[in-house]
Amino acid sequence: VQLQASGGGLVQAGGSLRISCAAVGSVLAVNTMGWYRQPPGKGRGLVAMINHDGTTDYADSVRGRFAISRDHAKNTVYLEMNTLKPEDTAVYYCNANLRRNGASVWENIWGQGTLVTVSS
Repeated sequence: VQLQASGGGLVQAGGSLRISCAAVGSVLAVNTMGWYRQPPGKGRGLVAMINHDGTTDYADSVRGRFAISRDHAKNTVYLEMNTLKPEDTAVYYCNANLRRNGASVWENIWGQGTLVTVSS
């Protein structure tokens, strides 16, 4: 089981971008999914998360600009990023709390990261 992220790239300030992340492999169930980011030279922090029931939470810096959503059938989480700012430049990592087929425990799994660069 792995998380495959896609959709990063270069965008001008004020623009929009959507990134996605799919849990692929032998997945039994997915609980919370989320996005974290790591700006150059800084630590990793939460951007947004979405629970299985659809409730969401956002970092203050992105609330009102970013929207997280998920497709249960595809085990995929999306992050729609609008009104992007240069300070949004970071590697974005997806995270999922899931159970593999045949497993009795929940695991926290990270994707490989996708780079989002916002030019001024």
